[in-house]
Amino acid sequence: MAGKIELRKLPPLKALRGFEAATRHQSIRDAAEELCLTHPAVSHQVQLIEEALGIPLFVQEGRHIVSTEEGRVLYPYVRSAFESLLEGVEMAQRHALDKPLRVHTYITASIRWLAKRVPQFMQDHPEVKLTLSTCAVEWEFDDKHADVGLVYCPEAPDPGRYHWQPLFDYTLFTVCSPDFLAQCGGTLSMAELMAQPLITITTEHQNWHGWFASAGLEFAPAMPSIMVDTCAMALEMAAAGRGVALINGPFAEPELSEGRLVMPVPHREKCPGSWGLICRKDMRDNLRARTLIDWIAAHVD
Repeated sequence: MAGKIELRKLPPLKALRGFEAATRHQSIRDAAEELCLTHPAVSHQVQLIEEALGIPLFVQEGRHIVSTEEGRVLYPYVRSAFESLLEGVEMAQRHALDKPLRVHTYITASIRWLAKRVPQFMQDHPEVKLTLSTCAVEWEFDDKHADVGLVYCPEAPDPGRYHWQPLFDYTLFTVCSPDFLAQCGGTLSMAELMAQPLITITTEHQNWHGWFASAGLEFAPAMPSIMVDTCAMALEMAAAGRGVALINGPFAEPELSEGRLVMPVPHREKCPGSWGLICRKDMRDNLRARTLIDWIAAHVD
């Protein structure tokens, strides 16, 4: 274990930037321009170091400054310290890039939306490694075990704690197979829909009540629902002609565009909140997280 560093013996570290630049340029003005500071600010930094060390580091010769012998002795150590610190920062950043970015979402969102986009992201950004984890039950973002989440939030998360990037609305609508609808005569009213086998996701069982209520109807099904644990399973059963599923988001778009699923009734209910990307506020400045969030936000279609 390394011993304690006597930091109190050092001059103000922030001021060392002004000393290093002024020595390299042999000019307070040029150092100020490089550091985007004023001439007096850099002069003050140099003065702080001289007062802390008790020695002059520059002498004035006409309109220019020249390093004293003590300044020339100190400079290579300051320069070496900055270069070593920069190397350490770059090494830490490279090490962080080597660690997979942990992305949390739900099974359906992962299988039917996110996973389809990951190959293109990896092609565009091979420097960012990803680990996808899925959860079928917990809706809240687990920021202890994940860096970024693709989740649904009924309202925007606390901006003091999280960064939130909305992606698409949480809109409920029904789907079934074309054959199933044909067996029902080709059309269904909202009331007639309640006489059909309804596929219900266990964690979203209340959605049927809200969806019918948004159309001015009380939910009174004619038979028990077919219970499944994920939206992905509900979509598979609907496509197989087993009943009518109530889903949200863009997760049925491929089947709808290809005609493997249809909407038996046109009614939609836009619910509060939205699907989006979430991370801790401090993670927004993380290069890997920022790269993924910005890329996904630009590839929502």
